[in-house]
Amino acid sequence: QEYLVESGGGLVQPGGSLRLSCAFSGSIFSIRAMGWYRQAPGKQRELVADISGGGRTNYADSVKGRFTISRDNAKMTVYLQMNSLKPEDTAVYYCNAGGTYYRGTYYSGYWGQGTQVTVSS
Repeated sequence: QEYLVESGGGLVQPGGSLRLSCAFSGSIFSIRAMGWYRQAPGKQRELVADISGGGRTNYADSVKGRFTISRDNAKMTVYLQMNSLKPEDTAVYYCNAGGTYYRGTYYSGYWGQGTQVTVSS
């Protein structure tokens, strides 16, 4: 019932673009903060970008000016537009649904399965 499905990853050359999508299933999408994280081999999972239910965005310094997070509440989908991709962007990208309280009940956050992004010549 609660799951996230990422899509849009793949192999792209440096300087190229990809758009990742995260399809949400669960409860209380519109007020959850949603985020994109990534994890490269040997590194910790790190926040790439997040977006609040109200549309406020936050980006890691490494992707500012290149990536854009957005959400479509009607479609219950979150996107990550990635431009000017660099080899160091190579990672598995994970969608995250943040936990939220609604009417006195806590709805836990959860993760998608991830999608591979490889930036290479």
